[in-house]
Amino acid sequence: MKYINRTIEQKIDEMKYNFPVILITGARQSGKSTLLEYINNVQSEKINYVTLDNIIERSNAIEDPESFLRLHEAPLIIDEFQYAPNLLSYIKIHVDEARKKALFNNESPTSTMYYLTGSQVFQTMKNVSESLAGRIGILELNPLSTRELNQKSEECFIPNIDLLKKKEKLNYEPLENVFDRILRGSYPALYNQENMEDTLENFYSAYIKTYIERDIRELINIKDEIKFLKFISAIAARTSQEYNASDIGKDVGIDNKTVDEWMSILRNTFLVYLLQPYSNNTLSRVIKRPKIYLMDTGLACYLAGYLDARTLERSAYSGQIFETYIVSEIIKSYTNNARDPRLHLYYYRDNNQKEIDLLIVDQNNIYPVEIKKGANLGKDAIKNFNITKNFQMNSPNGVVLCLTKDLHAIDEKNYMVPIEYI
Repeated sequence: MKYINRTIEQKIDEMKYNFPVILITGARQSGKSTLLEYINNVQSEKINYVTLDNIIERSNAIEDPESFLRLHEAPLIIDEFQYAPNLLSYIKIHVDEARKKALFNNESPTSTMYYLTGSQVFQTMKNVSESLAGRIGILELNPLSTRELNQKSEECFIPNIDLLKKKEKLNYEPLENVFDRILRGSYPALYNQENMEDTLENFYSAYIKTYIERDIRELINIKDEIKFLKFISAIAARTSQEYNASDIGKDVGIDNKTVDEWMSILRNTFLVYLLQPYSNNTLSRVIKRPKIYLMDTGLACYLAGYLDARTLERSAYSGQIFETYIVSEIIKSYTNNARDPRLHLYYYRDNNQKEIDLLIVDQNNIYPVEIKKGANLGKDAIKNFNITKNFQMNSPNGVVLCLTKDLHAIDEKNYMVPIEYI
């Protein structure tokens, strides 16, 4: 097994002397614990570790948090801390005491005292905002990006053509390799062993079982786990499509309120991202529903019933799972650099069925992006890009992310861009 360095390591290092507490959120098995173990091994100051997946430690943290923190001294990693949110007020006391010593006793400022990880964001963020405002840096760790797998530098993906021409491009991958990667997914455990292709079905089956048993049962009382699994599968079948609660509810046999509640759980346990539609005061006919994206394509393929890359690539599902792969990679480029993708990434669709797959906002610029599973594309791919003139923002250029080998101009301001530039 070999550790794969994560882009977010640099952000943690930058935060270390600015925040006494660092919270790393993200989906189960996205690598949060391994990341902190690696940081612990390479730095001079050793960090203590405790996980609240351990029932005894969890019980101690809940019943007597003060004694728990005395037993486990800072600097301390508390893994899956959402199981004992009452720890936060006691952590605040310890942090404030250390700050006072540094302020009044001329002691050196301390580096981060507590590293928290959590795979659920419901109670986590509410309690963090109430207890540790101004004391905590928050980062989100998604499963591995393609640039992380290739151990290449990763910046936020901004499709400015001048920036792209200077960017390090990943090695070109043929279609077969791209869909092998999509089918395999992004969880680090799938890249720590050889011949994992033979056990993909077992891995994702166990992942869903653990997810339901550890996360879902903690959050809601699900009487029918089969129905919840059917719900997740219905969401996977709709990845890269608009979120329609009524349509999903009919397929699963639940009402719209339950669909919204269960979707909220998928979002807040980091399995699903909802891409919001772009709108402003001048746009009156835009669709208001967000689009659904599963953040791991391997999980999406497993839930949708695809276990072979060749079958997947030739299926009716291939276009939407390819789009899911590209959008999730772009989302990761933002979260890995500690930037909120919700402030930068949108899509566009109006009542006239005009659509742009992705709109990327950077400062006062907006870039239209189309995503196509093809290599030779004409001007038809950019037919809706002129809509951006109604957005009251600069639009320097647009791009079509596709399977072309090289960057090509479509016209004077729009380009075909290989996906290896993400």
